[in-house]
Amino acid sequence: MDFLRSRHDWQGYFTTEDTEVYRETLFSKKQSIVLKKTIHFKKGVIIVEALFVANQAVKLFLLYMIQYGCGLLVVHKSIKVNYTRKIIHFCLFLIPLYLDKVFAYERTLGLFMVGSAISVITLIIYVKPLRKRVPFINMMFTAFDRPEDRPLTLLWLSTQIVAGYVVIIPFIMLYVAFGMVELVLIPVLITAIGDGLAEPVGVRFGKHKYRVKALFTDKQYYRSLEGSACVFIASLLVIGAHHALFTPTQIVAALVIMPIAMTLTEAFSPHTWDTPTLFFVGYGLLFGIMML
Repeated sequence: MDFLRSRHDWQGYFTTEDTEVYRETLFSKKQSIVLKKTIHFKKGVIIVEALFVANQAVKLFLLYMIQYGCGLLVVHKSIKVNYTRKIIHFCLFLIPLYLDKVFAYERTLGLFMVGSAISVITLIIYVKPLRKRVPFINMMFTAFDRPEDRPLTLLWLSTQIVAGYVVIIPFIMLYVAFGMVELVLIPVLITAIGDGLAEPVGVRFGKHKYRVKALFTDKQYYRSLEGSACVFIASLLVIGAHHALFTPTQIVAALVIMPIAMTLTEAFSPHTWDTPTLFFVGYGLLFGIMML
């Protein structure tokens, strides 16, 4: 039977032309498989990039609309900038969290860094020559331009955002490397909620004031113990909400150490410049606690 032929019997069974046709067909099939995989890969990349672009575009649109609305409240309703700027503060943290679920794309360090760069670069629209020529931009700027911060409002805002990313990016890489990515949101939420409530609570209910310094000026500013207490409470609530991620020893250490440390960090941070310091202390302490 043919299939019982020995290796030597099969030699010469195919002509040279048959062998070349077979090789060309095999190569063509392999090339086709590679081409299909490449097409699928390119489609995947395009989809990820499209979702990322949509995410960033919608985020900027919503933030600009909210800032403009807050500016209108300041100008026409005499709402204190101390309140409107914290509305924006909450939105800066919470809107990206929501949009990351609506426009869900594959998270990579590269895309995160691109998003960070966009957040920093777009601040250029608030430079004085531009905002004075564009009423819409000027109204957005009004929403977070506290009279006592002038003329350093934009300098403090831009340097704080840059410093925040300089701190958070290496820590995210560290947490990913150690399989602790589920914990990345904890310092972010403590900062968003605690620092977000500290100023409006301090303005409205603050009776016990203390002085703080600011960068690039000798002028002194004031915070309140009532406002700083918001950071302490937020730390307890956020850590408690993530208790399942800790061992018994770790959760006790986190609940004892982090609220006090985060509160003191916020209290002694330079005026308007507490986000990067809260990130640094929060991520550093949390990493150490997880090593217990």
